[in-house]
Amino acid sequence: MNILISKLNPKPIYEQIKEQIIQAILNGDVNEGDLLPSVRGLAKDLKISVITTKRAYEDLEREGYVTSVVGKGTYIAQQDRDFIRRKYLKRMEELTKKLLEENQMLGLSLEEIKEMVERIFKEV
Repeated sequence: MNILISKLNPKPIYEQIKEQIIQAILNGDVNEGDLLPSVRGLAKDLKISVITTKRAYEDLEREGYVTSVVGKGTYIAQQDRDFIRRKYLKRMEELTKKLLEENQMLGLSLEEIKEMVERIFKEV
């Protein structure tokens, strides 16, 4: 698993790390029991604070994606990929709804919104 961070991304670095690990779980790039890089090791590799990496790992553990074993490391927890996917789809639906509500307030038509989404989709 290769984690990349962008200082241009408006999301906090710990969120970028967290999202990439969750995406790796969803994609099957990591499996139950796989050992994640150590907090210190990942911080060193990414040239970021240990506190930032620790925050990402703590959030992932709190949400059930990983388990930490003192003195041994942080491991990918048993996952229900379908559940995670549904959870992400629900989150995307909520974000899309908010976005559409804001666009409607601006008076944008459905066609204008579709064009914008298609353009952005191609850029990403």
